[in-house]
Amino acid sequence: MALLFHYGLRSLWVRRTTTWAALAGTALTAFVFAASFMLAAGLRNTALDAGDADRALVLQTDAFSEGDSRFRQAETGIVAAAPGVRRDSAGPLVSPEAIVHVSLPSSRDSRRMTSIQVRGVTEAAYRLRPELVLVAGRLPTAGTDEAAVGLRVRGRYPGLELGSGFELQKNQRVNVVGVFAARDSALESEVWADIDRVRSAFGFQGFVSSVTARLVSERDFDAFAAALALNKTQGLTAERERAYYQKVSNNLTRVIAFIGGLISSIFALGAALGCAIAMYGSLSQRRSEIGVLRALGFSRSQILWSLLAEAIALALAGGALGIACALGLSLVKISVVNWATGQELIFGFTPEPAVVLAALASGAVVGSIGGLFPAISAARLAPARAIRAG
Repeated sequence: MALLFHYGLRSLWVRRTTTWAALAGTALTAFVFAASFMLAAGLRNTALDAGDADRALVLQTDAFSEGDSRFRQAETGIVAAAPGVRRDSAGPLVSPEAIVHVSLPSSRDSRRMTSIQVRGVTEAAYRLRPELVLVAGRLPTAGTDEAAVGLRVRGRYPGLELGSGFELQKNQRVNVVGVFAARDSALESEVWADIDRVRSAFGFQGFVSSVTARLVSERDFDAFAAALALNKTQGLTAERERAYYQKVSNNLTRVIAFIGGLISSIFALGAALGCAIAMYGSLSQRRSEIGVLRALGFSRSQILWSLLAEAIALALAGGALGIACALGLSLVKISVVNWATGQELIFGFTPEPAVVLAALASGAVVGSIGGLFPAISAARLAPARAIRAG
């Protein structure tokens, strides 16, 4: 059997023109498959990493996202008094926040406008998010027109650079004094400014979009949420922070994965046809050789499995090539608007092991499908007739 495999692999080199064509088709299939699901994984991780297991997000009842939510800041006291809220030396770890969107032109193309999410915060917002790390400059001073920008949007648009600034509204400017990182999460695609400055610019003083609360432990969420639910007159509802970010990014992640899967399926069909053509071409050139192998005592099943293994080896080689190319995309950052929140997110391709293995497996499937029928045809050849045909 080893002789058959060795013979089959050598024949791939002899027919290198068709071999390279089939290899390219399989590589393209694996590349598109891996790239699309790496992109979906990057978006999912960017969103989920913005949430924490021991944090809860309080919104107006029936609001889908923070941008849709508005309620009076006075109700922050109800959140702070709920059971399970963690405290530090400054008091309860709760952060009232105001969410707005500002349109800015792209640095690369001034005709292209994008929606940057600005989060109006108090000092508590930095205290309850330990993952937030200052990487340049300093934190904004409360009650001023100072702002900090996330690492992923830094310099991407005019005004989002240390020492620069931009207008929230006409004649309502904020100046960037710091740059922060937040473990590659969606928060790095935001600008943080003083909550009163943001609210006065957009005319909703006294109201907030959400309140983020840090809990003693994630097990305290149910009691925390139940206490808010009992106070029905306030119209507040609590969500686990990670569950919230998963909810607002889920549809976009699914669309990216679906489109990638659809395109991969089309390429896979073409690659399987290319592999089948290559194998049928090989069969037409090797009929007499296969007849000799059958005459030497090799069984139909051995012939079938050797040719099938040949096709799978070809597909796996193409799959490995496509995956290697896709892994290079991990250095690339792209932006996309999450239509659920109106926020532009900047994220990268995440090469998760499961995605890499699935892309490689897709290559094996393409090889199996493309090589199956030629292998069956070869196994059915009668030795004497095949030798005479050669």
